[in-house]
Amino acid sequence: MKFASQNMGKFSPKMLILIIAGILVIILLATSVFIVDQTQEAVITRFGRFTTTKGPGLHFKLPFGIDRNYTVNVTTVQTQEFGYRTTRRGTQPTYSSQTNESVMLTGDLNIVDVEWIIQYRVADARAWVFNVQERTETIRDVSRSVINMMVGDRAIMAIMGVERSAIENDALIIMNDTFNEYDLGIKVIAVRLQNVTPPSGSVQEAFEDVNKAIQDRERLINEGQQSYNEAIPKARGEADKMVQVAEGYALERVNRANGDVARFNSVFVEFSRDPEITRQRLYYEMIEEVFKDEKGMIIIDRNLDNFLPLRNLGGR
Repeated sequence: MKFASQNMGKFSPKMLILIIAGILVIILLATSVFIVDQTQEAVITRFGRFTTTKGPGLHFKLPFGIDRNYTVNVTTVQTQEFGYRTTRRGTQPTYSSQTNESVMLTGDLNIVDVEWIIQYRVADARAWVFNVQERTETIRDVSRSVINMMVGDRAIMAIMGVERSAIENDALIIMNDTFNEYDLGIKVIAVRLQNVTPPSGSVQEAFEDVNKAIQDRERLINEGQQSYNEAIPKARGEADKMVQVAEGYALERVNRANGDVARFNSVFVEFSRDPEITRQRLYYEMIEEVFKDEKGMIIIDRNLDNFLPLRNLGGR
C-alpha cells in the first residue's frame, strides 16, 4: 500500500486529467469514424432507428453508440448450393452429397435427384438488415420450395431433358417475386441446375440406357446430315455444270443454224440473180472442200475433151 501510494503520488492532477482526456478522445474517434469498402454500403441507425445509408469512403457518426453502422456487401455475387456442398475448392474440388435436399417427386410420380445453385446479391441494404431475421434460412427455404414445385409439375424425362432451361427461368422469376414480397432486399441473378439424375440402381441403369439411345440417335442424325451436306452440294454442282454445258451446246447449235440460214439466204439471192455462175461457184467450193487435204492429186478430163500437158515421169 505504501508503494502504490508512492506511485500515485508521482502523477499530478493535471496529468491525470490529460490522460483521461486522451482516453476519451480515443474512444470518441473509435466510435465516431468508420470506413466503408468499395463493395459495401453502411446502414446507419440512431438509438436503434434507421436514419440513412452511406456509400464507400470515410464517414463520421455520433459517438458512444448513439449512431451505429452495419456494413453490407452489395456488389459481390453470393452463391447457395442445394443438394451438395463443396468441401474443398481449387483445381481438384471435392463435394459432399445432401440427399435430404435433392431427392424430389416428379409430376409422373417418379423420384429424381436434383442438385442446383442460386446466385444473388443484396439490392437493398436497409431491407437486408432490418426486414428478415433468418436471412440465409429464408433464402434456402424459398429456393427449395420453388424447385420442388417446378419438378413436381413436370415428368422426369422432361426434367432431365428439354425442360431444364424452362425450370431455371421460371424458378428465377418466382424466387424474385417471393423475395420482393418478403422485402428481403436481394435480387436472384441466376438459377442453375447442376446434376439431375434418377435414383441409383436399376432405375438409373434404365435411364442411362435411354440416354445412350438418345445420344446414338443424335449421332446418327448428325452423321446423316453431314453426308447430306457433302453429297447434295456436289450433286447440285454437277447438275449446274451439265445444265450450263447443255445451254452452251444449244446456243452453239442455234448460232450455227442461224449462220447456215444466213449463208443459204445470201447464196439464194446470188443464185436468183445468176443461177449458172452460182452453180459453178458452188461446184468449185465443193471440189475444194473435198480435195483440200489431199496431196499429189492429178485431175484430168474424163472425156479427154481438153488438151492437157503430159506429165514428166522421169523427173523435172
